[in-house]
Amino acid sequence: MKTTLLSLALAVTFTLPATAQDVGDMAVIDILPGWRTDNGTHMAALRVQLAPGWKTYWRAPGDAGIPAYFDWRGSDNLAGVTLHWPVPEVFVQNGLNAIGYKTQVVIPMELRPRDPSREIILDGAIDIGVCQDICVPISAPLSAKLPPESSPGAAHRDARIRAALADRPMTRAEAQVGQVSCSVNPAQRGITITASIPMPTLGGNEYAVFELPGTDVWVSPAIAHRAGGTLTASADVLSQGAVAFDRSKLRITVLGRNGAVDIQGCG
Repeated sequence: MKTTLLSLALAVTFTLPATAQDVGDMAVIDILPGWRTDNGTHMAALRVQLAPGWKTYWRAPGDAGIPAYFDWRGSDNLAGVTLHWPVPEVFVQNGLNAIGYKTQVVIPMELRPRDPSREIILDGAIDIGVCQDICVPISAPLSAKLPPESSPGAAHRDARIRAALADRPMTRAEAQVGQVSCSVNPAQRGITITASIPMPTLGGNEYAVFELPGTDVWVSPAIAHRAGGTLTASADVLSQGAVAFDRSKLRITVLGRNGAVDIQGCG
């Protein structure tokens, strides 16, 4: 899927393999080549290095952010890509909450080759938003040749990817989350989902994000409040047509001062 982000998108070119791209004075974007894993996938990473004062966004960017879009259609021997997003932070931008990263972010990319014995050739593009006082959508090509065999020590040498993989949200079990229940009520042009989440506090002002992957709906920023050992969060889901809500597909991420937790589904 390729999305052109407004007329401010910057077109840039460079050559294989794994070349860095300087997008003006805002960011440098490149691919860390990584290694082949024991299960036959290839663990690489997208690195975005930001100029001082600039920020970029998480997969769900919040009220004020711009979501990232990837296009891998020119790639060869690539069956799929799974992104492992590190824990982001919530910051206020022009009076609105945004979710993302400052300074730099390394996003591990787990690539599934069609033929594990062959190299993967990445030939695609990314559209992302970067912001300082204003938000600027930028577009950059992503290219790399990833051989089927890692160079000696590659899996241990690239601590940047391993650190990013370790900087992940906790699972429900790790965060001691109890049984999550949801209630659904009609709202103008959609529904309101309220989740009751029994869990220990993550500290500070906890922030919840609702996502419904694979659906063509808009989900509002969640409103969350805590009462003792339970966090309650609600968000509106808006659609042009009827909203079919599959409770098992709801993804809730709770962010706090002491980390984050990724919750899949509710009862």
